Amino acid sequence: MDFTYTETQDMIRDTLARFLSDTYDFETRQKFINSDSGRDPAIWTALAQELGMLGAPFAEEHGGLGGGALENAIVMEELGKVIGIEPYLPTVVIAGGALKAVGGAQADAMIPEIIAGNAIVAFAYAEPQGRYDLANLRTTAKKDGAGYVLNGHKGVVYAAPWATHLLVTARTGGGQRDREGVSLFLIDANLPGIVRRDYPTVDGSRASEIYFENVAIPGDALLGGEGTGLPLVEQIVDEATVAVCAEATGVMQKLHEGTLEYTQQRKQFGVPIAKFQVLQHRMVDMFMEVEQARSMTIMGVLKLDLPANERMAAVSAAKAKVARGANFVGQNAIQTHGGIGITQELAIGHYFKRATMIEGQFGSHDYHMDRYERLVLAD
Repeated sequence: MDFTYTETQDMIRDTLARFLSDTYDFETRQKFINSDSGRDPAIWTALAQELGMLGAPFAEEHGGLGGGALENAIVMEELGKVIGIEPYLPTVVIAGGALKAVGGAQADAMIPEIIAGNAIVAFAYAEPQGRYDLANLRTTAKKDGAGYVLNGHKGVVYAAPWATHLLVTARTGGGQRDREGVSLFLIDANLPGIVRRDYPTVDGSRASEIYFENVAIPGDALLGGEGTGLPLVEQIVDEATVAVCAEATGVMQKLHEGTLEYTQQRKQFGVPIAKFQVLQHRMVDMFMEVEQARSMTIMGVLKLDLPANERMAAVSAAKAKVARGANFVGQNAIQTHGGIGITQELAIGHYFKRATMIEGQFGSHDYHMDRYERLVLAD
């Protein structure tokens, strides 16, 4: 795919790459994730206030850089290259995407806070029984005067231990799996009745199980219409899926580069194993998977503004390809390194863990192949 970035997009990539190379090397990242909080808040502040990166996809009227999904993909790919744990995906891509779609007073109030780095949002949408069905919800928000009372359980809520706000899906009507009756709320993360169980994830981030126990939320926490929020949720999840695909290309690139470097250093029979033809073929295959993943991601980004079915089909095609590619590149990286590849001391194992998590995030290869087939056959 022949695609040329604008001067501003190149500037975003180059600026962020330089910053991360100076502040986010592997040893520093290890210190972040092994600390009590699991992160260094100064990095998030710098991304916001020194670099302006949190404003990349937002309109200039809100203080942003006037970009969109492509700028998100650029940032996510660079974060992937350092296996960054910063909550850019839930805060900027997902919550920011929802606010841009809804607009109005809510967007005017909240987007500047996100851009300034003052707000971190966690996306509480997944439930233990839900699998990848966004409408399968047991969490309820029942009308109570001018507001609502929220009850339920959300699982594996990334960045929740750091969040100032939660973006929550809940059922305000209908049955457990009905498309109608789904609503989306943006609420303060410290409201009475919110109970969190925090834990580290295998890929170095932090997440929480969140329980809502008769949480009173104001009426203006509702984003969009009551009971008609599923199309908005599907849209922001598709945008997040493409952003994760972009992150995966960064992760896969570093897996390939690290493995190539290792083959040039490791010797058997007195010569570098890079001289072995079978490993030369393997390195080429890994490189091709990285480039194909990058092309499919760009294709998915460019089709996000299409009608829902076309958008969803394009996103599923991209995620299915990227998930399979991440699996191939990650496993070949570990196989080439051998046992040392999965040690805590070597960066390659940490890239492999993130690649493995990305495979299933927002839908596995099999899920997206099935969704793609259903959407295409429906046409």
